Amino acid sequence: MTQQLSPVSGGRQDSAAPVDSAQSAPAQSVPAPKRPWYAFATPTIGRAVRHASRLLHHGGSALPGKVVERIDPGFLARTLGSLPYGVVLVSGTNGKTTTTRMVASMLSDMGLRVFTNPTGSNFTRGVVSSLLTQVSAFGHLHADIAVLELDEAYAVHFVRQVRPRYALLLNVMRDQLDRFGEIDNTARLLAHVARATTGTVVLNREDPRIARLADEVQPGVQVRYFGLSQALRSYFPSDDDMHNADMRAADAHAGDVQDVETQPANAGSAYVPDRLNADVTLTHVGDHEATYRIADHDIATSVKLEGVYNLFNAAAAATVVRAVTADTPQGVASDDDLIASLSRVTPAFGRGETISVGGTPVELLLVKNPMGFRLSLASFPPAGHDTMIIINDEYADGRDMSWLWDVDFTGLRGTGVASVSGTRAWDMALRLEYDQVPVSHVDTDLEQAVADFVAADPSTPKRIYCTYTAMLRTRAKLSHITDVADAGVGR
Repeated sequence: MTQQLSPVSGGRQDSAAPVDSAQSAPAQSVPAPKRPWYAFATPTIGRAVRHASRLLHHGGSALPGKVVERIDPGFLARTLGSLPYGVVLVSGTNGKTTTTRMVASMLSDMGLRVFTNPTGSNFTRGVVSSLLTQVSAFGHLHADIAVLELDEAYAVHFVRQVRPRYALLLNVMRDQLDRFGEIDNTARLLAHVARATTGTVVLNREDPRIARLADEVQPGVQVRYFGLSQALRSYFPSDDDMHNADMRAADAHAGDVQDVETQPANAGSAYVPDRLNADVTLTHVGDHEATYRIADHDIATSVKLEGVYNLFNAAAAATVVRAVTADTPQGVASDDDLIASLSRVTPAFGRGETISVGGTPVELLLVKNPMGFRLSLASFPPAGHDTMIIINDEYADGRDMSWLWDVDFTGLRGTGVASVSGTRAWDMALRLEYDQVPVSHVDTDLEQAVADFVAADPSTPKRIYCTYTAMLRTRAKLSHITDVADAGVGR
C-alpha cells in the first residue's frame, strides 16, 4: 500500500536550506499539526496580510503564505487534501511555469475546475499565497484538481505535506549551482517527488537523469513518458551533450584534434531514448506550428506559444493531461480535443510574453541557465529587432552567473545588443565582448535602462532577455508606461 504522508509540524519549511542530496529514503510520515481553534480565520488573516503588503508595495506574492505557514501549518495539506483529483506537481530546471500554465489551461478545457499558482512563485509559501486568493471565507477551495509549479528543492518540502497524485518532471540542467550543487543532486531532489507520487509519474525520456527516476516510483504507480523524434534531438541537447560539446571545443582550441574527431557526442553514455515508448512525441516544429505523435497518429497544429522549447514542453503537458483525464468518468481526452486545447494556450508572463508600448511590441524572454538561453537565442533570430539583456544575481536568479560563459552569443554579432542592464550588467557586457558582439549601452540602473530602451526607435520591435528578478522589475517598469496584465506579483 502506498505510504500516506502527513503534514509536517511547524511552518518554517521555506526558510530551510535545500534538502541534502544524501537523503535518499522517502520522507517519513509525521503527526499532522492540530487544527488550531482559529483555523476558520486563516483565510481572512492571510488576505489582510496580502492587502497590507500590496499597499506597502512589497508585492504580496509570498509574504501572506509565510504568515499563514507560521500560524496555521496544516492549512496547505488540509485545503489541497479536499480535492477530488488531488495535485499535479510540475518540477524541473527549465519550463515549469509555461508547462504548468499549459496543463492547467488544457484541464480546464476538459471540464475540470483547476486551481494553479500562475505567478511562478514556486515555493510552498507561494502556493499558500495563491490558495488565499481562491479559498472561501471558511477555507473551502472550489476546484477539482490543483496544478502546481514547484521549485526543485522546495518540491521536497511540499511532498512532505501533500503527496501529489500526478508528477510531471521535465529536465535537469546546471542551474543555480550555488543553491543546488552538481546536476546529479538536482536529480536526487526530484527523486523525492517521484517516490512521493501516488498515481502517475510523467518523465522526459530524452533526459537520462529524469528517465531513470522511473526506478524510484512506488509499486502500483504508473509511469508515462514524453519525447522527441530522432530528427529533433539536436535542437534539445541534454546537459551532458552540451558539456561534451564544450569539452570537444576546448580540446580543438588546444589543438587536440585527434581526440575531437574520434570521440562521439554521447561518449560514455549508452542511453537510448527510443527504448522507452512515449505517450506524446514532438515530431516537427515550424513557425508557430508543430506536429505531435499520439498513439502512432500524427496531428499537426498551429500554436500561440513562442520558442521550440515550449513546443516540447507542450508534449509534456499533453502527456500528463492524458493521464489525468484517464482517471475521470469521461475517460482519456480525445487526441483532437487535446491538440485543439493546446493550440489555444498563450505564453506565461515573462516567457515569450509580448507587451505593446506605444504600438511597439516588446517581448520578454526569461533566461536562467545555459540551456534556456541557448534555446531562446536559437528560437528568436535577432534580425529586425532591438535586443536588450538584463542579468540580475538575486537569490531567485542564483548568485553564480558563471553559466553565462556556457552560452554562445555569436549569433548576435550581426545586429549587436542595444542595451545591457541589471546588477551584473558589466559581467554580461564583458561576456559579449569575448564573443565579439557589439554593445551600444550599459547601465546598471535597470528601470532607467528599460525606459530608454523601449523609447528608442519605436518603429523597431524590441526583445528583452532577462533573469527572473530582472523580468519582474522590467514588467513593473513597463506597467508604469503602458498596460501590463497583473500576474499577481505586484507592481
